[in-house]
Amino acid sequence: MSESRPLANHTLSVPAARTLSNPTLTAPQMLAVSPRWLLQLLPWIPVEGGTYQVNRRRIVLKQSDRIATSFDGDRPKLDSKALRALSLLRNADERLLDSIAGLLDEQRIEAQQPVYAEGDEGARLYIIVKGKVEITTTDAHGEKLRLALYGAGDFFGETALLNEWRHTTSARTLTPTVFLTLDRGRFRSLLDASSDLRNSFDALVKARDESGVKHNEYGEAGIDIASYHDAEPELQRTFVDYDEQPRQYPLSVMQTVIRLHTRVTDLYNNDYDQLREQLRLTIEGMKEREESEIINDPEYGLLHSAAPGMRIRTRSGPPTPDDMDELLAHVWKEPAFFLAHPRAIAAFGRECTRRGVPPPTVHMFGSPFLTWRGVPLVPSDKLPINRNDDSRQPHAQNRGTLRSAGLTDILLMRVGKAKQGVVGLHQVGLPGEQAPGLSVRFMGIDSFSTASYLVTLYYSAAVLTDDALGVLENVEVGNYHDYE
Repeated sequence: MSESRPLANHTLSVPAARTLSNPTLTAPQMLAVSPRWLLQLLPWIPVEGGTYQVNRRRIVLKQSDRIATSFDGDRPKLDSKALRALSLLRNADERLLDSIAGLLDEQRIEAQQPVYAEGDEGARLYIIVKGKVEITTTDAHGEKLRLALYGAGDFFGETALLNEWRHTTSARTLTPTVFLTLDRGRFRSLLDASSDLRNSFDALVKARDESGVKHNEYGEAGIDIASYHDAEPELQRTFVDYDEQPRQYPLSVMQTVIRLHTRVTDLYNNDYDQLREQLRLTIEGMKEREESEIINDPEYGLLHSAAPGMRIRTRSGPPTPDDMDELLAHVWKEPAFFLAHPRAIAAFGRECTRRGVPPPTVHMFGSPFLTWRGVPLVPSDKLPINRNDDSRQPHAQNRGTLRSAGLTDILLMRVGKAKQGVVGLHQVGLPGEQAPGLSVRFMGIDSFSTASYLVTLYYSAAVLTDDALGVLENVEVGNYHDYE
């Protein structure tokens, strides 16, 4: 039996032909690149001296902040200094704060249960450690009206520290809720047992009652103005007071050094300039980081810059049209755009579809954007999603079931210096400037024939007034509906 022989080629083979063919190359692609809409939509202001100072009118009536709490195992706790979030205790001494913190009791109430009813004695200060509480009242027509929605860090009933009174509203839990409470009877017993503590607390109350400084609805020092249409009254004497310690925003700096062997730039620059591509990809990564820090940085990031009164919570978890309307009611002066994670926008779209009110779209930069009440919803993957415990387990990110429930935030902002909004900050006129705030400088060639290039980016962001930025917190993105 004869051995089989390979068939002879009848034509030039494809692999051989390819040795004479030049492939069509692309520039290096980068999966992490996003449109970075926020950087395009923010107005940018050149900064001199590396610092931007925001001057405001003096605030004479400061808002109460949220009270920072935590858990020690399963038990709620707080640092006594956190009680200074209460406007009455803002200037309290540490001994009084420690004594009050020692009186706090833990209280747990299941979901959909009353905390107090209208007409009940107001005998407790409630601090929410975990959960959600709805405050309601009844209008003249007998309909229930929601006045407030509180969550972790919020508090209510602080009048119990001052005098006897009765609730004119009702409160009930929407989710299982953990409180730290302060009973007025125990608090009064504490003051009766210590003349020093009583004197300290009475001084705080007296200072608050005697401040007598006029202020507007935003807490700013008042301006005396006379309005009249008859006679000739004596005119008011006034002045506009400024904040004596205005906030300053120093520019953040981001730097890296690109190292490239001279052999690479000498021999391998046929279709694409190797140095140019190295710079392009590095700058793309730096701009992605810039957008992330403008959103998330703990010092100046937008998520951390919103005032307490400009933070609201969803009633049921998913972002509903009602929640977005509530956010618009907070940032009502010329709102520019919402900023949300793409999954949060998808979750809002599902809630609109469920209610039969699909949001219209508008085209910007050649791309379609969903809108609500005419305000575009701009996507950004830099807004974090806090996933549930299962998704934090090792290798969870590699499982096909990753897209589980999670919480995120939605921002709404007014932008521009002239509108007292949110602005981006950068330095211009830098040595080796490639774009505003971005410079590339040659650092030399070392003894290994490696050339180095310093890439620097200067940037920051500022919120000019508190009402320019609102946040819808704890937005659930994992809620889906079955449609029949």
